[in-house]
Amino acid sequence: MSPVSSPKHQLNDNDGVGSVPYLPLSEATASSDGDQSIGTLVRDATQHLSTLVRAEVELAKSELVGEVKKGLKGTVFLTVALVIALYSSFFFFFFLGELLSEWLWRWAAFGIVFLLMLAVAALFGLLAWRKIRKVRAPERTISSVRETAAALKPRRPAEETLPEPRAGTYPAPGTPHR
Repeated sequence: MSPVSSPKHQLNDNDGVGSVPYLPLSEATASSDGDQSIGTLVRDATQHLSTLVRAEVELAKSELVGEVKKGLKGTVFLTVALVIALYSSFFFFFFLGELLSEWLWRWAAFGIVFLLMLAVAALFGLLAWRKIRKVRAPERTISSVRETAAALKPRRPAEETLPEPRAGTYPAPGTPHR
């Protein structure tokens, strides 16, 4: 049975994902002979179940692709907004320096703005350092992977017990062979 798609299951071509296969469950696709063997029924059931599982996986994959694309577009827009805000802050600090120069010497006003910018940068650097310091290795994942690897390793049969050597038959350990 080949995957069939219906208009109901068509996705946007903008998503880059084609149609999702589905299981046709109508009388037209049912077999016309009423006497089917158990083997034929099991084969058909297995085939329908396989198609159903593949369709569910394909549907989940297509939904995830669409959501990831939306998320990426949003991330691009957010990045552009943050870059523009960062460049705009340059003009804000010039404005602040010029405003302070109305009451102070110009060099002192811009020195205060510079020190203010350094203090804010140091504050955010300290916050970042505190968060990064708390990062730990994913211990549960590591132990789970180790357990899985240990479970998948082929087990060696217990060492076969060798008969005790008779005197004179085998060389003693550490002695050269003759």
